[in-house]
Amino acid sequence: MPSRDFPAVAPETPLADLLDRAAQLWPERGVTVFDGRGRRQDRRTYLELRNAAHQTARRWTGLGLAPGDRVLVALPTSWDFLDAWLGALVRGARPVAVAPGAALGAGQAHLDKIDGLVERLGARFVVTRDALRDEAAAVGRAALASRALSAEALRATAETSFEAPRPAGEDTAFLQLTSGSTGVPRAVQIPHRAALHNALASDLAIGVPHGAPTHVWADSMVSWLPLHHDMGLVGCLLLSIYCGHELVLMPPALFLARPRVWLDQLSRRGEVFAPAPNFGYQLCLERLDAEAREGLALGGWRAAMTGAEMVRPDTVRAMVEAFGPHGFRADAFRPCFGLAEATLAVTFDLVGRGLRTRPLPTGGDVDGVSSSVDAEIACLGAPVVDTEVAIVAPDGGRLEDGAIGEVLVRGPGVFTGYWGDPEATAESLRDGWLVTGDLGFVDSGELYLTGRSKDVLILRGHNLMPHEIEWQAEAVTGGGGALRSGAFSVTRDARGELAVLVVETQERDVSEDNRERAADPLSDVGRLRAQALGVTFLSLDDQ
Repeated sequence: MPSRDFPAVAPETPLADLLDRAAQLWPERGVTVFDGRGRRQDRRTYLELRNAAHQTARRWTGLGLAPGDRVLVALPTSWDFLDAWLGALVRGARPVAVAPGAALGAGQAHLDKIDGLVERLGARFVVTRDALRDEAAAVGRAALASRALSAEALRATAETSFEAPRPAGEDTAFLQLTSGSTGVPRAVQIPHRAALHNALASDLAIGVPHGAPTHVWADSMVSWLPLHHDMGLVGCLLLSIYCGHELVLMPPALFLARPRVWLDQLSRRGEVFAPAPNFGYQLCLERLDAEAREGLALGGWRAAMTGAEMVRPDTVRAMVEAFGPHGFRADAFRPCFGLAEATLAVTFDLVGRGLRTRPLPTGGDVDGVSSSVDAEIACLGAPVVDTEVAIVAPDGGRLEDGAIGEVLVRGPGVFTGYWGDPEATAESLRDGWLVTGDLGFVDSGELYLTGRSKDVLILRGHNLMPHEIEWQAEAVTGGGGALRSGAFSVTRDARGELAVLVVETQERDVSEDNRERAADPLSDVGRLRAQALGVTFLSLDDQ
């Protein structure tokens, strides 16, 4: 077990001070970063990480970046990302992590996204590839081209000394973009005190079943989650700096291509914990057969957190069955719930008995949302320290246990608003409560999610959640990891809303006998299941 001093952190501590603290308390511990192919791994101690961030802060000062300025960091998982983002934080600027473009070109959609963010946030700089600046200039995006800065150019900038700012706990430390799954990404303002509270709360919550916070018993965290996502940035990077864990970072593309690399690191890093959305575990199942799993030793994987999307009980059970012979324990699975507007963590499974489920309630539906299938809902645990969860009806009234309604959250991790969007802020913050947009219910103080209020499909007068249809399709095609489905609705003439189901498949056998199935991957059983949910099948010619 690790033996480390762990003095308390005052709530008003600036977030950048965590780097100084880690460098002083655990100068021999640090961060390892893999390259995109998994062939190289470079390590820096926390002292080296801190020094590099302060050096980059002096370079930012030389470029004229001032406290409060916004800077977009659109880079893959790398030292360049860490230097640019942490350096801006030390300077007192407000860094914004953005998904990087494709390696060979940004694409029009990515250019539009970055250009829109520059305008909406008033960003001084965009740290990105040289190619993006050239592409922006070529299509007349002058503002974006003038603000684009390569990591190489940042490293080449002369250093200028500065006086470190001392922000208050309520001041914004950084901006976290929402996923944008239901619209244009919004910039969530995360105060210093909220980021510190999230680290404290996560440290405590993950450790409850083990009898002590993670900083007492955990050696390492291993993550492939993108750093532009709150689960990767807040839940992995900032938490590890706060706790002094060894942190192993690998690019998401490496995990998608070679998930065994992630599991190998989990086998070699002592007492470890690692988060992943459901599809990450499903991908491990699909890509690693019995032979490919040989040699893994997952007994030290003490907490396998799962969140960011609906937790699928079938995936959890299959993961335990497949990797149990290699040391993976059923009680390591720890479902949780969080969102950017709460900095990250809202609830954690504090029991530590693995997956626990219950049927979807039949009463107390909100706006008529119900289920036509036998739904099994995963328990996402109880609220983290100092945090409350409430379930409310459309009129705002509190609902009793077991009744489905909208999920509200209150606590020190809740954001202060969306940058430059007072209307959206007013919609999301109601009398001190965060309106999450999620639907769910509470049973014995623990949260169960049933879907998103904005994603409800209204089919033939019956309201359904998209994942119900998607899971039916994936049960037939074997998807859920790399091969997935997506359901949504469109308005079509007088027939009202029609459900559209997009299914990604991979047919290895396209012989004469199987060509019909290759063209239509859903079996008759799958079609009957989907049609029972109100799905109308259309060919591409029908569009």
